[in-house]
Amino acid sequence: MTLSHEPSSGVKQAVFLHTGWRSAGTWIWSRLRELDTVTGFYEPLSGVLADLSLADVSGLRPTLTSGHPPLDSPYFDEYRPFLQERTRGVAGYRKQFNIDRFASAPDGDFPALRAYLQNLCEHTAAQGRVPVFKFCRSSGRLPWLRQAFVQAMHVGVLRNPASQFASGWLLSQQWSNPFFVAAPFRVLGMNQADPLVRQVIEVCGVSLPPVAPASDDAYAMACEQYARTAEGNNAYRAFIALWILGALRMAEGVDLLIDIDRLGTSRDYAAQLRAGFETQSGLSPDLSAARDLVEETRRSAARMAGIDGRSMRAVHSAAFKFLKAQAGTDAALVDVVREKMVLANELTDAWR
Repeated sequence: MTLSHEPSSGVKQAVFLHTGWRSAGTWIWSRLRELDTVTGFYEPLSGVLADLSLADVSGLRPTLTSGHPPLDSPYFDEYRPFLQERTRGVAGYRKQFNIDRFASAPDGDFPALRAYLQNLCEHTAAQGRVPVFKFCRSSGRLPWLRQAFVQAMHVGVLRNPASQFASGWLLSQQWSNPFFVAAPFRVLGMNQADPLVRQVIEVCGVSLPPVAPASDDAYAMACEQYARTAEGNNAYRAFIALWILGALRMAEGVDLLIDIDRLGTSRDYAAQLRAGFETQSGLSPDLSAARDLVEETRRSAARMAGIDGRSMRAVHSAAFKFLKAQAGTDAALVDVVREKMVLANELTDAWR
């Protein structure tokens, strides 16, 4: 299957889920993965794949603190055909894929990334199945991927930033897991030479780790250490900066937007999304069991220590103005982002 040319029919031949960390994207992916005709690839750009071995696969499952749904198969089970005995690494994967990029034109690594994903698609199609990819590192490269994979259905998953940040912040506070707090610092820092990224860093008032990114691994370690003692307001500003960059790329074009907050409160909306998937991809995921994650955020407000929530209104406003100032965005999706910022104002107002 070649995904770089228009299909003869209107049905898309793959699904690319463009999500963010702690956005409930894994749950959406799990609902598609359970369909009989789907092969679900989890995090195809994750650095884990660089060192993955066949022996590792069976042990990589949701933990009690992950917040992920129970899975019938391990996260990376679908990569087994692309692994070899006594060697590590998924065929075609490069560690450089691990960091999202936000330039308007594809970078030098993109041809290899495209070939890698193409191989996964073609192998899956040869088995008569539909590949479904769940990304957390693709939002910046979404325009590149849409152009390269026009036969894929590109789906944006959007959760209000307050709830999404709170999910990662509480993991850091309760379980000493700094990954989700460190991730925005890492992605922003490694893209700070890009004018668009530099602009949003300034707009949101983000202070990055005071070290030069000498290498990807060294900078990732520095960001993790920085996140362990990061001032809460700065951590939230960094998250908002990355969130609005992802929202911008979605506003520049997706085939379907999944509003996670709305999904958790509306069976009718779940049915609409199911119909959207059916029309575009022929897949029919049941999304009716989505949790009300906004209400869960409200209940956890007392545990959101170390952040002056009321001061975040200005950050939300600045980020939204940044989005509105960009050309070529979809007006309806910009309105959704506006609603997310209003909701974020309400939720963060209770944080102290």
